[in-house]
Amino acid sequence: MKMYFKQRFFSWFDSYDIYDEQGNTLYIVKGQLAWGHCLKIFDRTGNEVGTVKERILTFLPKFEIYLGDQYLGCIKKEFTLFKPQFTIDYNGWQIQGSFMEWDYQITNASGTEIASICKELFHMTDQYVIDVRSDENSLIVLMFVLAMDAEKCSRNNS
Repeated sequence: MKMYFKQRFFSWFDSYDIYDEQGNTLYIVKGQLAWGHCLKIFDRTGNEVGTVKERILTFLPKFEIYLGDQYLGCIKKEFTLFKPQFTIDYNGWQIQGSFMEWDYQITNASGTEIASICKELFHMTDQYVIDVRSDENSLIVLMFVLAMDAEKCSRNNS
């Protein structure tokens, strides 16, 4: 399943639209007023399905993901000099990023690809193509992509 992630241009808080290949809305993401990033994910019918919350007062950025009210895991930025590195605490998943932070790959503990994420260049706002191998992982992969984008946004605005 391919998802197209597009940040809204005029918004006081982080907000995104997530589409499928036919242009149908899959998810709507709305930022909430909070210390750190707090992103609420809604399905196409307006039901809240997930949350990405930034933990504050941590040495390096850390984001927790929730499916409804259930805590699933977290993603945190690691200290590296060149290549972006994140650690995912969820089902043994791992993530690798390119030097320029445009492309990422999420794999399971045995190295099988779960999703690939590619940033589209030359747009006014952040846009990504998220290719998820199994539809059942699409929301969770989306939450990790939102966390990585929020971390990059915070770093660029500091």
